[in-house]
Amino acid sequence: MDCIKIKNLEIFAKHGVMPEENALGQKFVISIELECDVRKAGQTDDLNYSVNYAEVAAFVTKKATRNTFQLIEKLAEYLAQEILLQYDAVRAVTLEVKKPWAPVHLPLETVSVTVKRQWHVAYLSIGSNMGDKKAHLDMAVKSLNKDPWTRVKKVSSYIVTEPVGGVEQDDFLNGAVMLETLRTPEELLELIGRIEQEQKRERIVHWGPRTVDLDIILYDQEIIQTKDLMIPHVEMANRMFVLEPMCEIAPYAKNPLNGCCMLELKEQLQRKEMDS
Repeated sequence: MDCIKIKNLEIFAKHGVMPEENALGQKFVISIELECDVRKAGQTDDLNYSVNYAEVAAFVTKKATRNTFQLIEKLAEYLAQEILLQYDAVRAVTLEVKKPWAPVHLPLETVSVTVKRQWHVAYLSIGSNMGDKKAHLDMAVKSLNKDPWTRVKKVSSYIVTEPVGGVEQDDFLNGAVMLETLRTPEELLELIGRIEQEQKRERIVHWGPRTVDLDIILYDQEIIQTKDLMIPHVEMANRMFVLEPMCEIAPYAKNPLNGCCMLELKEQLQRKEMDS
C-alpha cells in the first residue's frame, strides 16, 4: 500500500491532565501516515484520485483544537479514527502525537504516543428460526450498518436450512455478511452481542431456537483462541449453512488455519456428507 506522510504538524490545543493545560493550552506536534492507493493519481496527475494532504492537515487541526482530552492517548485514538471515517481512500493510518516539554518537572524534550488504526474485513454468519425470520436478519444487518465504526459491504441471499444439534425446532433462515470495521475482534463480538440482545435473543437451550444468531467466521487472516472468542469459527468447515452463503459473497476467502478457501471447504464437506 502507498503512503502519504504529514510530518510534524504543529497545533495549539488544550489537552492534558492538569487543569491549567485545559485552560491555557500548549503546543502539540502531530505526524500522520496515510496508507492509500495513489497509483491512479500518479498516472493521471489528478488529485481526485489521491488524498489531499492539505485538507487532512486542516481537518486534524480543527478536530484537535475543538476538543479537550486529558490523555494524548485519547487524542491519538480519536484523530486516527476520525481520519479513517472521513476519508474513504485511506485504508490505514499511523498517527503520532508529540507533547513537547510535558509538565513532569524533569528535563525531557518531548513525550509521544503512536497508534496505528485500519479498516478490517470480517465475515459473519447470521441465522434465525423464530417469528419473522427474514425481518430478524434484515434488522440485524441494519443494526450492523448503523454502528459508526462498521460498514456492511455484502449480504448473501438467505437460505432455508434444517437445524443441527438434535433439538426439535423450526428450520433456520441463514446468510452471511461481509463487513469493514474499525473494531477489534473483541469489540465486534460485543457489538453483535448487543444486537442479539436488542432482538431478544435468549440462550436457554444449547443449539435451541433463536430470534437471531450472529457469529464471527473470519476476521482478516487472524487466528484467535480465547475463552470467549474463536476465530476462525470452530465449526465453520462442518456447517453447510455457513459455507454456502459464504461462497456466494466470498468464495475465495481463506481459512487461515489451513489455507483452504470457502469453495474448497464446501467441496470437502460435500464429499464428506456423500461418504457418510
